[in-house]
Amino acid sequence: MKVVDPHIHLWDLKTHQYPWLANPGVSFVGDARALKHDYLLDDLLKDTGDIELLKCVHVEANHDPKDPVEETRWLQSVADAPGSRAMPNGIVAAVDLSADNAAEVLEGHAAFANTRGVRQILNVHHDKLYDYVGRHFMRETLWRENFKRLRQYRMSFDMQLYPSQMEEAAALAKAHHDTQLIVNHAGMFVDRNSVAGYRAWRDGMRALAQCPNVAVKISGLAMFDHQWTVESLRPYVLETIDTFGVGRAMFASNFPVDRQFGSYGDLWRAYAAIVSAASEAEKDALFVRNAERLYRI
Repeated sequence: MKVVDPHIHLWDLKTHQYPWLANPGVSFVGDARALKHDYLLDDLLKDTGDIELLKCVHVEANHDPKDPVEETRWLQSVADAPGSRAMPNGIVAAVDLSADNAAEVLEGHAAFANTRGVRQILNVHHDKLYDYVGRHFMRETLWRENFKRLRQYRMSFDMQLYPSQMEEAAALAKAHHDTQLIVNHAGMFVDRNSVAGYRAWRDGMRALAQCPNVAVKISGLAMFDHQWTVESLRPYVLETIDTFGVGRAMFASNFPVDRQFGSYGDLWRAYAAIVSAASEAEKDALFVRNAERLYRI
C-alpha cells in the first residue's frame, strides 16, 4: 500500500526544546509521558512497516516558541541528509501571528526549500479540559493583519480548531480566497455526547467546505477514540469525504501521537477498508495525489 502522509511529527529531545514534553502529562489526547523520547525519521520509517511511505509533510511539533525557525532549520537538514529521500518533503512551520515579530518569523521559515506553510493552533473551548490557547486569535487585529502575509510567501495555513470556531474560520477563508487553508484532524469533533455537538461539527464542516480554498486532513481521530475500530471511525471518515469531496480530502497518520492507539499499518489499513468501494482514482487522490498537490511536494 502506497501513501503520502501529510501530517507527521518528529522531535529530537537531545538537541531541541519542546516545552510540552519537558513535563508531560495525561490529557484527552492520551498520555504524553509515552511520547517523551526522540522520534526521528528512522523511527517513523520503522513504524511504517509494510506501508510504502512515498513522501511526508512535517507539521510543527510545538517546538520552543522562542525560536520557531530553528525547528524548520533542523527539519531541512534532515531532509537534505543523504539517505533521507528528501523527507520531510514538506514543512508546515510554527508561527504566532499575534506576535510583533511574525513577519520576521515568516521570512525566516520561507528561506528553507521545503517550507510549504505554517500552523498556529487555534483551539478554544469552554471546557478547560479541551482548551488549548484560551484566546480567540482569529478575532485579533494584529493576527488578522499578519495572516495576510501568508500570500506573500505562498504559504498555506494548517488550521487546527473546534467546530464552534468554524463559522469564523469560513469567514477568514472567504476573505483570503487566494490562501490555501487545510483543516487538521477532520475538524476535531470533540463534543460527541450530544446531538448539538454533532450538528455543530456537521454544519461547521459544511460551511468550511463551501470555501474552495479549504481542504481537510482526515487524521487524529484516535485522539478522541482511543479504542477505535474500523466501524467507529467509519462515520467520521465518510461524512468528511462527503462534505469536502474526494478532491479536497486526504488521509494522514498524526504519528507518533496516534501511535499510542495503534500501529501505523493498522491505521492506514483501516482507512483503506472504509473506502474500499471507492474507485482507484478516488483512492489515489485520498491516499497520495491530494497531499502532493495541496502541499506542492
